[in-house]
Amino acid sequence: MNVAVIGAGWAGLAAAFRLKNAGAHVTVFEASGAPGGRARGVSDLRLGTIDNGQHLMLGAYTECLALIRQLSPQRPDTELLTRLPLTLESADGSFRLRAPRLIAPLNLLWALSFMRGLTIADRISALRMSIALRRKAWRALPDQSVHALLSQHNQSDALIRKIWEPLCLAALNTPIRQACAQLFLNVVRDGLGGSSIASDLIVPRVDLSSLWPAVAAQQVTTRYHHIVRNLQPQLDGVRVDGVLFDACILAVPPYAVQRVLAECLKANDPTALALQQSLQAFSYRSIATLTLQLKEPWSLPVPLMMLDEDAASLQVGQWVFSRANCRDQVTVVVSDSPDLLKVDRDALIDAVATQIRSQCLKHPKATGTLPAVIHHRLIVEKRATFEACPGLRRPATQTMWPGLLLAGDWTDTGYPAVLEGAVRSGLHAAETLLKQQD
Repeated sequence: MNVAVIGAGWAGLAAAFRLKNAGAHVTVFEASGAPGGRARGVSDLRLGTIDNGQHLMLGAYTECLALIRQLSPQRPDTELLTRLPLTLESADGSFRLRAPRLIAPLNLLWALSFMRGLTIADRISALRMSIALRRKAWRALPDQSVHALLSQHNQSDALIRKIWEPLCLAALNTPIRQACAQLFLNVVRDGLGGSSIASDLIVPRVDLSSLWPAVAAQQVTTRYHHIVRNLQPQLDGVRVDGVLFDACILAVPPYAVQRVLAECLKANDPTALALQQSLQAFSYRSIATLTLQLKEPWSLPVPLMMLDEDAASLQVGQWVFSRANCRDQVTVVVSDSPDLLKVDRDALIDAVATQIRSQCLKHPKATGTLPAVIHHRLIVEKRATFEACPGLRRPATQTMWPGLLLAGDWTDTGYPAVLEGAVRSGLHAAETLLKQQD
């Protein structure tokens, strides 16, 4: 079987690797010059290889972890990944939630019971909500927002500000008033409702391309700098820029699918119209990642910490990370940040450095003041994720054309736009195609 995969992101390469292992000949078309899509390594003359965005995984990301092990069998997990018990801690140490490696629901009950920085009443309220949601099999009301869910369970402003809102932004990159409650609960369920290690935070120790996408891309025919202009499903396969393939997996964002399938979607067919409407319904949110090169090595009290924001003074950092193999670099993440590129860069760097310095110095385990920033790199992915709002009807893998399938974190995976969703969608597309060939 000769298969075209359009897009060398995590979804496309997961599909390509699975098909290649099943004996298919796979050609991957990628518009850029590197694998990884929106989760890739970026070369910088001063900073070395950094990531275009700070991505975390959970122990529950079973398909991502399986791919990494399959593609790097000679390298132990500890060389590629840092695995930590789930810990949410403010940079100043005033708040801390830690989920120990206990089986569910003991891990979540322990984490909520022994939170630092919240009243007993708040802790009891959070416990009640978690117990109630577990009894309901982690099901939200239809088309309910995260804010409505939290209001339904009487969560206080302090609980929302310190736990639920940061978690929602980290997982869905969508504010709680617009975010889909069911997608949020799916992440909480798999992370905190599963095995004793499902809640672990997993931080890559190498750049995201080196983690597995670059290895996968080398195992198939990959054509970089190739923008697919024309795609035509036919009775005997799919033509990609005039070349006939037995099948094709479209693993690109919705707006790119609309472009590639523009002629096909004009068909006077209810199914084609439904797909077109589904693709047009997506809106997008940005994520900014600021990497700071420090004058000398320095580390956070814990590898990742939450920052208090003050947008008026440009102290916009939400999360700060110590880079695993670079003790003289830290990474700051700002969700939904389309206007940062318009801000004076020097003023932004000074403000964020002051934000980290002032808050971390208050931590009981402070390791000294943040050294001077000597270099930096700001990367803003303007369409980093789809807006995970209630009522969004995401398309299935199978299309109206038997040999043409969709893959991507935006398809109907049950997850928001996270790495595990992308990988699962790619594997599902590959498995669907293989079953069609049986």
